[in-house]
Amino acid sequence: MKENGRQFYQSFLVPELASDGSVEFVLGFSCGISDRITNTEFSRWIEQLQNSNRELEQFAYVASHDLQEPLRKVKSFTELLVEEYQGKLDHEADKYMAYIVDGVFRMQSLIKDLLAYSRLGRSELTFEPTDIAEVLEQVLENLSVTIKENHAVITHDPLPTISANPQHMVELFQNLISNGIKFRSEATPEIHIEAKLQESKWLIGVRDNGIGIPTKYAERIFSIFQRLHGRSKYPGTGIGLAICQKIVQCHGGNIWVESESGVGSRFYFTLPIHQSW
Repeated sequence: MKENGRQFYQSFLVPELASDGSVEFVLGFSCGISDRITNTEFSRWIEQLQNSNRELEQFAYVASHDLQEPLRKVKSFTELLVEEYQGKLDHEADKYMAYIVDGVFRMQSLIKDLLAYSRLGRSELTFEPTDIAEVLEQVLENLSVTIKENHAVITHDPLPTISANPQHMVELFQNLISNGIKFRSEATPEIHIEAKLQESKWLIGVRDNGIGIPTKYAERIFSIFQRLHGRSKYPGTGIGLAICQKIVQCHGGNIWVESESGVGSRFYFTLPIHQSW
């Protein structure tokens, strides 16, 4: 034990014996190995945590996959029920059928996002030269209806070609841009994408003029199933930003947000430069 009461580990090399088994002399050696023990324990805890995370992701994948078939049946029979009986029963019956349809739709969205989240990191990513400008074109095409309905304005600086997984980059930018439109203020949604080279990495920012995020929630929003607003006003599953974080981490980068309520949000993420082509 140390004087401060903390446990202290030591190793010893002791006695030298004669051929008849008697102690000829004693050579004692002592050194502290607390750091070695601590590092070993820490490595073991990290390994256990990683195993637990893999098991949870496996469970999420299997559970989500197996839930799809019974949910499809519920959806199919509910649609038949609505087609056959909507307007023929009382108002309460129509309302209950609408609740079922809405519940099925939300559950399908949740399973879709949960599967997307659990798939990330399950297999080795394929990286290739990826033009972020082309990624953005694809995202704008995917979100064209939403952009038109909200009269959103999307602008960007010159964007780089990086080593990345193109599909994941589309998903990353699509989540961030759609969030910028969804959490809009009274003003016309304006979203700007910028990119700066910083030593061995790219710093990419997605800036919007929406309702903003309280500073105290800057880390919480990247946790799975975290919602800061009611579902009735801002629909969604609460998984989008968790997916963004996982995509960036799988690419060896970091993501964070700088924001305050009422002043918009600035999402930043880094991506290492892997110029192997």
